[in-house]
Amino acid sequence: MEIILSEINNLKEYKKIKESIKNKKFPLEISGVLGASKAHLISALFKECGKSCVILTSNELNAKKIYEDMKNFEIENIRIYPSKDVFFYNAEAYSLDIMDKRIEAMNMLMRDEPCVVIMSADALLDKIIVKNMFKEHIKDIAVGDKLEFEKLILELVYMGYERVESVENKGEFAIRGGIVDIYPIAAASMLRIEFWDDEVDSIREVKLDTQRSQEKLDKIKINPAKDILFGKDRLYVAIEKIKEERDSSKHTKEKSYINNMIESLENNVRLINAERLVNYLYDQSELTNILGYFSDAPLVFVDQPIKVKQKCEIEYSQFMEIMEEKLTKGMILPSQIEIRYSYDDIRKALAMQNTINMSVLYDNIVYENESEVINVKVKAIDTFTKNFKLLEDNLKFYRENQYKILLYTRNITSMNNLKEELSKQGFSVKVLSEEDRKLQSNVIYIAKGTLNTGFEYSDIKMVVISEKDIFAEISKRKFKGRKIKGKKIESFTDLKLGDYVVHDQHGIGMYKGIEKITVENTAKDYIKIEYRDGGLLYIGISQMDYIQKFIGTEGKVPKINKLDTAEWKNAKQKVKKSVADLAEKLVKLYAERQKVVGYAFSQDNDWQANFEDEFPYVETDDQLVAVEEIKKDMESTKVMDRLLCGDVGYGKTEVAIRAIFKAIQDGKQVAVLGPTTILVEQHFKTFTERMKDYPIKIEHLSRFRSPKEQKESIKRMENGLSDILIGTHRILSKDIKFKNLGLIIIDEEQRFGVLQKEKLKNIQKNVDVLSLSATPIPRTLHMSLSGIRDMSILEEAPRERQPIQTYVIEHDDTLVKNAIYKEVGRGGQVYYLYNRVNNIDKVTEQLIGLLPEINIVHAHGQMNKKELESIMEDFVLGKIDVLVATSIIETGLDIPNVNTIIIHDADKMGLAQLYQLRGRVGRSNRIAYAYLTYKKDKVLNDSAEKRLNAIKEFTELGSGFKIAMRDLEIRGAGNLLGSEQHGHMETVGYDMYCKILDEAVRELKGEIVGEKHDITIDINVNAYISDDLIQNEMQKIEIYKKIASIKNKQDMYEVEEEIEDRYGNIPPATYNLLYIALMKSHATNIGVRGIIQKGTSIIIDFYENASFDMGKLIEMIKVRSKSLSYTTIKKAYLTYKVDKGMDDKGIIWDLMEIMEGIL
Repeated sequence: MEIILSEINNLKEYKKIKESIKNKKFPLEISGVLGASKAHLISALFKECGKSCVILTSNELNAKKIYEDMKNFEIENIRIYPSKDVFFYNAEAYSLDIMDKRIEAMNMLMRDEPCVVIMSADALLDKIIVKNMFKEHIKDIAVGDKLEFEKLILELVYMGYERVESVENKGEFAIRGGIVDIYPIAAASMLRIEFWDDEVDSIREVKLDTQRSQEKLDKIKINPAKDILFGKDRLYVAIEKIKEERDSSKHTKEKSYINNMIESLENNVRLINAERLVNYLYDQSELTNILGYFSDAPLVFVDQPIKVKQKCEIEYSQFMEIMEEKLTKGMILPSQIEIRYSYDDIRKALAMQNTINMSVLYDNIVYENESEVINVKVKAIDTFTKNFKLLEDNLKFYRENQYKILLYTRNITSMNNLKEELSKQGFSVKVLSEEDRKLQSNVIYIAKGTLNTGFEYSDIKMVVISEKDIFAEISKRKFKGRKIKGKKIESFTDLKLGDYVVHDQHGIGMYKGIEKITVENTAKDYIKIEYRDGGLLYIGISQMDYIQKFIGTEGKVPKINKLDTAEWKNAKQKVKKSVADLAEKLVKLYAERQKVVGYAFSQDNDWQANFEDEFPYVETDDQLVAVEEIKKDMESTKVMDRLLCGDVGYGKTEVAIRAIFKAIQDGKQVAVLGPTTILVEQHFKTFTERMKDYPIKIEHLSRFRSPKEQKESIKRMENGLSDILIGTHRILSKDIKFKNLGLIIIDEEQRFGVLQKEKLKNIQKNVDVLSLSATPIPRTLHMSLSGIRDMSILEEAPRERQPIQTYVIEHDDTLVKNAIYKEVGRGGQVYYLYNRVNNIDKVTEQLIGLLPEINIVHAHGQMNKKELESIMEDFVLGKIDVLVATSIIETGLDIPNVNTIIIHDADKMGLAQLYQLRGRVGRSNRIAYAYLTYKKDKVLNDSAEKRLNAIKEFTELGSGFKIAMRDLEIRGAGNLLGSEQHGHMETVGYDMYCKILDEAVRELKGEIVGEKHDITIDINVNAYISDDLIQNEMQKIEIYKKIASIKNKQDMYEVEEEIEDRYGNIPPATYNLLYIALMKSHATNIGVRGIIQKGTSIIIDFYENASFDMGKLIEMIKVRSKSLSYTTIKKAYLTYKVDKGMDDKGIIWDLMEIMEGIL
């Protein structure tokens, strides 16, 4: 609001600053500014001067804070410009999150409007192409434009986009017929451009998870995907320059690195790190940094110039040290050393800018020339730490001294509570509104916002107090911005040649692709499956719903069945018998829980409201919905059994804590089960801190506590003297008794076995149970989706949580050294995951030898408990820079300062485990890094490659569901339901097993489950999806599956819309598929066995239990006597005569009319 900024005009120092800017007295030195007053001052100058601003900080965290604070002052044209990694390794994967933010800022600068760019100063070291070159690569496309299709594809490649089969992430595009799908960098959504010949027919926004179009657009702008771009011509010139330098260089005795690089370039291998070639691709006059993108000289604010200078110097010197080492090893050529600007370059560039240095204390170290100094008197606000009496006393002082007072609160609830509390104390309180033109000194104004700190201008008697100043522990506000939803995975049925498949009737075979077979001028697509002894089965597309991908045990080849034998039928019968017992147990357990009358907890009271309001972050919508669902369960007499599934770091613990608090208020005790000692310790600390202002007694059992301490805790729980017991499976021991247990929380549910979980639930059958999981085991997921359990899902990321910059890469000491230096250099810490206890000490010694000045310590679960506790304590306190650890760090650890993880031999770990480990970083608002490494020159086995590919595929936030599904594909079904069921699952595959189990459960519930009748449709009409429509076989299979699942006209219209939307105009042969699928659904409903054409006759025969209306059939035969007849000799069937000259569509519609007419 302008009113907040306008007050600073009364400050004489501010007037002097404006005057100096007007008279171009640069560099200008401002001292005294601190905290959010920097953002306040810069925001006011930006609004008044109408000039663009650059803000340079010493690290990205400070850049983020200034960004957040300026957003509170309604500065909209503002972006953060992060520094990028200069990467010299051929990574298998590379996420584009940093580049996305960089291009967003560059794109804003293309508009030539006043704007604000905030960055850590080392971002100025990055070389990028000059503004005009970048502008030339921006592609504007409008409906009606005429474009050469092939030329557009080439342009997108040169713009840095990667061509893929199906777009999943930013920076990708896909071609299907006359349709281009693209997810532009710095765009809010994926786009679909449809062509009619060479004209743009339509442009639509696309929902990524469904691949379906949403809103129509008239025009779009596609930004380049990179800030270093090159076409073929530049690439050829660069290759020649590299060869020439290689041949003449004295440094490159070992030339294999250089030769590999040349080979990659000559083979057009996609470069994820073009920065390393920048000096070969461009002349220096064609390169700049972000300062070169401003059309008019901006005001450059340097926050704490000495620290900025140190940051740039250290960053550059470390970079040069690494480059010199690479040069010595022959990994680079001499020209590649200077691929970044030096600090000296930056210093000279800043001397030419309109530079304003902002320091708390004046120091003229950065610039040698004379500069004007203006000292602004700003005071920091005392932290009240919830001491409302102290707050009131301060507010009284400000009121008595005629101060203008403004309080910032994070939400409406806080605003109303504060207003009510202060009004009771006799203060005049008003919520700030647009109508207010001037702040009054006798009123306390409250505004909604999330300032990091408050500030006071004593000279103009103005004070701004943030909610953090009042509550102290509110350290990381989430600024309300774009919601980030994870994508759901709905199936894992992708079929590739050579995959094993299961057919309902014929068993396990090998998928051999889709074949188009033409008989008597009629073409149809068939799924080809090969069985034992070379038997081949061709399945019509109408029967696609009879096959699923086989999922068994990783690395184990299933037994392929033989056609035309009883082998498969017998195997299914054997599994059915075994599954019946398991189903009975499951249904009994869940049915008992439904019947048992549980405790109905009370409605929320003021304490609950206050407790929830003290949460130091802004809740996501999904969190609020989950809390309501859980409370509704708790307040009913139904015993709760709910799974809360949310991605790593999505706030499951807070949701659970609110349920715990609710239970305790009714005098109930709570048991919290965690998988590891370290997680138990962390929960104990988190719960203690969160509940410290309430009379709640928390106990925990872990090996970090002495037997005597544990015994005392157990006794207090038994006597009802304590409220919460947190522990590992120790909680399940017989000596643990509760006086009044009301709620059980199972954290990281996927880590516990079936028996452990059911044992816990059987402690007291009328106790509510809430299970938390980030990557639910597939059984849990399957049962949740099947409706046996209730489920709440957290899909929305906390608003400032960043996706983790992920690399899948060969292990290299230089890479490790670089990654650790980078993190420690920005004040962070590192996890180095080495999952073998026997030589973890040697690996630690090697790292210490590599980085002698870095404090590196190792930890593992077999250590002495006191030693392990001490190490973890030191690491949490920041005394240790790098923790080399086994997978003890996998679950639940929440240390916001750890933002880099290096995983050694990542190919040997399960996908869900890798995902959990990667989730240990990125828990603050800093960009985090994950390096998943595997041994150099190692040939990855198929499963390991799939695992690492899946991790790179799911680098976006909210991939937990996807991971659970893909992990099931990769590692197979494993031992999901206990050892006795393992062999059965291997016999028939996971999908078929679940189907048999589902049928057994439904039978026990009293539902009628009949044998699914097979139906054969063989009519002489063209029915297939042409390669012109869909080239990719996996996508073709996906659409065939959807066609096969059509049950009614609505389904058919939806599939028709999807095909048309994703692939363009539907040819007649594909329309025929849709009509046949609908006809098949009608035929199945009335008990048709087959619809088979013989010459000009189509025979429709029925199963014995067919259910159709005989009266309607007789009436229809009367009307259609020439073309339709019915006989019951030997068996019942209809004969339909095809009229001469009738087309495919006419035949299908006629048959469909017959099916509908006799229903």
